[in-house]
Amino acid sequence: MAKAIRQIKKEGRTREEEQAEAVAGIVRELADNSEAILTMISIVKNLHEMGALDTLSALIEKRNDVGVIAIQQINKPEMHKTIKNGINAFNFLGTIHPDQLKTMLSGMSKGLERAADSAEKEETPSLWQLGKSMRTPETRATMAMMMEFLQGMGEGINEVPRHNK
Repeated sequence: MAKAIRQIKKEGRTREEEQAEAVAGIVRELADNSEAILTMISIVKNLHEMGALDTLSALIEKRNDVGVIAIQQINKPEMHKTIKNGINAFNFLGTIHPDQLKTMLSGMSKGLERAADSAEKEETPSLWQLGKSMRTPETRATMAMMMEFLQGMGEGINEVPRHNK
């Protein structure tokens, strides 16, 4: 008679078979995504050539020290004011119509060009020349715009309660 089976030994995959299957899966994914992998390699190569990877590696190694310094800098009163001013600047830019801003910046650009040209010539205009330039349409348009700007700015200042220091 045969002996009774008391232990069942499962035939599982060996470690080598599991590794071979894992490698085959990786190779299959590499083949399917070769363009993305090559792009990523190119990006990493460029970062390495720039020295960015060394910088990033050093930053990660010293992350605790860098974090402490960053928190110390953020906790300074000047930084709080800077952050608030940045937020206010973005809010201000959101209130301006893009066409108005484009017009103003275009005029400022032209004005800065003319001012730079005038400074290079090192010629100081006489009072007569200054008075004569007040009659040009460009100067009158600028003066009118500046007066409207000043009046509007005054209205805005009067609307906001003043803070005494």
